[in-house]
Amino acid sequence: MTQAGVGQALAIINITGDSLGITELASRSWVVAAYSLTVGTFILTAGRWGDLFGHKRMFVIGFVWFGSWSILAGLSVYVDQIFFDFCRAMQGIGPAILLPNGIAILGTLYPPSPRKDMAFAMFGSVAPGGASIGAVFASIFAQFLWWPWAYWAMAIACFMIAIVAWVVIPACPRKDDKDELFQRLDGLGSIFGVGGLVFVNVAWNQGSTIGWTNTYTYILLIVGLVLLGIFAVIESRAAHPLIPRTILNAKLGFVLGCIACGWGTFGIWVYYSFQFLLVLRGQTPLLTSAQFVPCAVSGLCAAVTTGVLMSRIRHAYIMLTALLCFTVGTILVATAPVEQTYWAQTFVSMVITPWGMDMSFPAGTLILSAALPREHQGLAASLVSTVVNYSISLGLGFAGTVEGNVDKDGSDVLKGFRAALYMGIGLASLGVAVAALFTIVTRPRKKT
Repeated sequence: MTQAGVGQALAIINITGDSLGITELASRSWVVAAYSLTVGTFILTAGRWGDLFGHKRMFVIGFVWFGSWSILAGLSVYVDQIFFDFCRAMQGIGPAILLPNGIAILGTLYPPSPRKDMAFAMFGSVAPGGASIGAVFASIFAQFLWWPWAYWAMAIACFMIAIVAWVVIPACPRKDDKDELFQRLDGLGSIFGVGGLVFVNVAWNQGSTIGWTNTYTYILLIVGLVLLGIFAVIESRAAHPLIPRTILNAKLGFVLGCIACGWGTFGIWVYYSFQFLLVLRGQTPLLTSAQFVPCAVSGLCAAVTTGVLMSRIRHAYIMLTALLCFTVGTILVATAPVEQTYWAQTFVSMVITPWGMDMSFPAGTLILSAALPREHQGLAASLVSTVVNYSISLGLGFAGTVEGNVDKDGSDVLKGFRAALYMGIGLASLGVAVAALFTIVTRPRKKT
């Protein structure tokens, strides 16, 4: 459902933009960035909510929240762009609650075993499929009915799943603690951490829209960095920190660094691939969505393969392979000629890139899940999911800044798109370097 929220917005982004009067292509990236921003930012605290109030309860609440703001997103057709972007941001808090608590439920129900490896791999496999399904149905509603129905249909699905989840999912254990609720939630840490992440992200995405010559863009970035610095100080002294100091080590940094580079690249790849097909090749939203369907099939194959490999080879090799897939997939789209047939580079990219998604996500999640105790499974999921979704939004800000500087007057759209994708290639290549170093550092030492 999280990636369905991305797919539905991307497929009909130009129809929605025309309806709401969003004339600049760069400004339309906020439709995706606002959603991914809150998904990535609030996951940091949503895992803690599940630890304290119950993962099942928060899982159901997440779907209800998602559905409620989906209704309002559709109603924004009667308002304006600002209200729509706000609704998209609020909509993202729903998946932010769903992701860590859904993964925590799996982590609680399955003990460490090959079966758990496969469960986490299959959980990750639904991302490409969800994006494809969301894109296809949104395209059908937008082309043949009315684009708000894409969001209203999402709301109906969310409410139905919430009811089923409440009936089917068994109750999960909650952490019993006598400390005050605000202290257990790490209230101050949550406020400064979330605030810092929001300010930094907004600065980069606004910078890509209005340019970096505007003073308030720098002010947003500086305030965000200051808030994150205060967050670090608070966490070092908190009784119940969002990120326990005991799990902070070089291995964790390598894993999250790989995921950040890979999924930041994914955000750039998926946004500019859609725009390349919609704008430059002049395709309809439905045809473009159909051309993304191979991602779902390839993602399922990748998930099954990863589930088998997780218990057989080192996780570092899986992570390195994932980053190579992100890199190659982005290169194929960045260099594809506009007049070229879909079945050449574009199709191959649709097959390769999902392997990056469905190899890196379960590998990173299982590494952290194994490192944390049972009562902190929500935190394990929070760390990975935060980096995944925040990186998507931040990556779009980076790419949008590059696009805006290369194609300042909008006269050479192709050149701007390619420049943004080259930014993605550079980010993925950095991830490959980090993954290769991680592979070397974590290699087993031979006994002498």
